[in-house]
Amino acid sequence: MKYVNIIFQPGSIGIQVETGTTIMKAMNQAELRADFPCGGVGKCGKCRVKVLAGSGELTASEKDRLTIQEQEEGIRLACLAEIHENMIVELLSPQQLQHHILMDALDRPFYLNANVIKQFVEVKEPSLSNHKSDWQRLKDALAIYGYAEHQLQVCLPILRQLPETIKQGEGKLTAVLLGLEVVGVEAGDTSANLWGMAFDIGTTTIVGYLMDLISGKELIAVSTLNPQAQYGGDVISRITFAGNREGMERLHRAVTVAVNGLIGEAVERVGGKRENLYAISIAANTTMHHLFLGVNPRSIGVSPYVSAFNQGLVVNAFELGLEINRAGQVYALPNIAGFVGADTTAVLLASEPEKRDYVTLILDIGTNGEIVLASNKKMVACSAAAGPAFEGAQITNGMRGAIGAIDHISFGENMEFSVIGGGKPAGICGSALLDGVAGFVELGMINKRGKFLEPDELTKTHSLRFKERLIEYDGAWAFLIADAVETVHGRPIMITQNDIRELQLAKGAIMAGVKILMETSGSQFDDVKEVLLAGAFGNYLNPHSACVIGLIPKELEGKIRMIGNAAGTGAKIALLSADEFSRADNLADSVSFIELGSYSKFNRIFAENTYFQLD
Repeated sequence: MKYVNIIFQPGSIGIQVETGTTIMKAMNQAELRADFPCGGVGKCGKCRVKVLAGSGELTASEKDRLTIQEQEEGIRLACLAEIHENMIVELLSPQQLQHHILMDALDRPFYLNANVIKQFVEVKEPSLSNHKSDWQRLKDALAIYGYAEHQLQVCLPILRQLPETIKQGEGKLTAVLLGLEVVGVEAGDTSANLWGMAFDIGTTTIVGYLMDLISGKELIAVSTLNPQAQYGGDVISRITFAGNREGMERLHRAVTVAVNGLIGEAVERVGGKRENLYAISIAANTTMHHLFLGVNPRSIGVSPYVSAFNQGLVVNAFELGLEINRAGQVYALPNIAGFVGADTTAVLLASEPEKRDYVTLILDIGTNGEIVLASNKKMVACSAAAGPAFEGAQITNGMRGAIGAIDHISFGENMEFSVIGGGKPAGICGSALLDGVAGFVELGMINKRGKFLEPDELTKTHSLRFKERLIEYDGAWAFLIADAVETVHGRPIMITQNDIRELQLAKGAIMAGVKILMETSGSQFDDVKEVLLAGAFGNYLNPHSACVIGLIPKELEGKIRMIGNAAGTGAKIALLSADEFSRADNLADSVSFIELGSYSKFNRIFAENTYFQLD
């Protein structure tokens, strides 16, 4: 077996790999986090790198996807290019690793009573006339604070620690309690040190909130890309990758390592210690939920798309390899159905639509769109497989909402756009794609089927200003957003005919979900008094653009409200309140799930809603 060296620039990160290893696998081995939206099968062409030395022969797929100029410059696709000699690779777009991750969210009042609590006590000394055991004397001390000693429980590892802890604290100790179970004992008074972290684990990003469990105060928020992206950009890719034991273990380890990293970052930034953390709450879509807990999600990916379990769980953090206090517990919120997960439960926990006497439409739009129609009478939900258009995958110049992405486009006297982080653009993200296509609809540049009109077919005066931006690409028309000299990589950025088609499929799926929920619940548009958009994409999209293209019904445009990372808010609430965590199971159980694929009229409703409504 022969080994060769590969060095990644910038940073001069060098590793040794077997010959025949792809650059993508080498990047993973070097723990260089990057997006591979298609799962590394060579379909999306987004993993461009520049080989400075040791390039070797291009594959046929690379020759199809790379321009002649790119080939001459040493550009390769990391997922396809194999390493057969010592190689130096330049990562072309480090800005793509700096994602713009949504952490803000709505807040609501709730009763603060954390699942894990601490109680400082003084244990009486034993004597010849008082032969009570260490455990009995601890129970006596806790009884002073209202704990029924005959109901208190303890496990063997804590009993093993107890004698030395009492001795070390000279009878003064702090009991860590989970309900009526003593899950930890600490010498002295440590009752003021009681922290927890709430996590929203998404397919693309992971956000963690470090919380003081006594005051309820948020100490800091931290975030990172989900490193599982190296194994596929969507849940189906990851379910497939988890098909064998090794793949499952790698996905589980990837997410737990990322969570441990965020824990370390959070406590370091506030000057604390991991040992101060006693509780972690988890909100995640069903697939991420299973992978985090080490449960194989394979049954979610095949009909009838059921999860291994839906109920909320309390698990010892140590069992999952989480590096917090040994007494720490993990509170995993309940899932609703196969593709409507605990993140949706968390959104409901945060927004409380079941307490309103009117109908609320809740949308969390992404690769998989979760939709809930709710009131105090009934809650129904569905999952719409919107595809990757909103996340930038399968879009010609698409990228996620990262530094360098065009995030908004407007059409006035001139076409203008904004770039996340400023500077030259590297691509276009979902919110800008919506703006662009909405502009084409209003300018009369596309027909109801989404096809670009020929330049000489444009009739609206305003559209003639942008006639010169219509260019030929891949045998069809495309709209030029930025030419090569305006971009960071020297390639033009455009919206192509295929991009519009991808958006049509996505918006058709979401709108079909909305209409089917309304039909099955007997609701009309007039009944909906509020539309809540949750999640990163919903927070950054232009509501007017969404309504123009038919992603959201036009009748509801004036009722739209962005609620930010409501899943994160729900996770924080479940962390800080035992009552709310318990309520989450009832909340999830009260939601009726509609499987769109089995709905008799789905195909017709979906097809109708891929069209654009033109004035």
